Amino acid sequence: MSAHRSGMVALAGRPNVGKSTLANALTGQHVAAVSPRPQTTRRRLAMAVHGGDWQAVLLDIPGFQTPRDQLTKRMQATVDETLSDCDAALVMVNASEAVGSGDRFIAERVRAAGIPSIVVVNKVDEASPEQIARAITTISPLLPEVLAVHPMSALTGDGLDALRDDLPRLLPEGPAFFPPGMTTHQTQEELAEELVREAALVRVRQEVPHALAVQIEEITPARSGIRVQAVMLVETESQKGILVGKGGQMIRDIGSSARRALGAAWGEEVHLDLMIKVRPKWRRDESMLDRLGL
Repeated sequence: MSAHRSGMVALAGRPNVGKSTLANALTGQHVAAVSPRPQTTRRRLAMAVHGGDWQAVLLDIPGFQTPRDQLTKRMQATVDETLSDCDAALVMVNASEAVGSGDRFIAERVRAAGIPSIVVVNKVDEASPEQIARAITTISPLLPEVLAVHPMSALTGDGLDALRDDLPRLLPEGPAFFPPGMTTHQTQEELAEELVREAALVRVRQEVPHALAVQIEEITPARSGIRVQAVMLVETESQKGILVGKGGQMIRDIGSSARRALGAAWGEEVHLDLMIKVRPKWRRDESMLDRLGL
């Protein structure tokens, strides 16, 4: 009988390369916020992928970026700490874009950590065979120990099974971190924050995404299901106006989408009370970042 294998695996890649989409696909649950906007992932999420005699704990970390304020400084510190804690990495690049300085920077950090990796060339559904080949031949030599290369689409699931089958190669022997059936350490409040923010991010553009945070005020039993009271925080009145939308349509759409996502995640009917508050410069406010758990 072979020994059980388990380990921490960093999901490393530029912002918006598809890390959260891949994490959700591998775990089989919607536990990480996904949107077309950079900075969707702000805190480190641990998610377990269970195999018969192995368990990979994926650490979905914020995309590598140049810190601009207290929020992004904290996000980059999370990235650095995670790589030093991990046994291996899934290094993700976008097949439809040329490997750039951001990808090279990530490869350097993985090399400095001295950990083995699997290269995931994502979004092959948007790329030509030539682009896919170029991405593979450019990124692979930059990493210290590449165990496998997987062209795939996290969105469509193409190539997902082959990647999953290779995950045990990254893992040392050891006991499981998560019990069977448990996929994330997230609290109800943290999951609610993720899914409310995701519902907003897929709908807003302009200056709102980077300035948006969600704070869960309360989660309580309701006569039928669960009641969630949530506040969307922004930095200016104009951002608040965008989230409210014409005649209040935007906030209604966000609320409906978040309610459906939470209901699917929890298997119960969800009643969502959603408000918007303006908190100028909250991204520079250390105490506010502490309260938000960022």
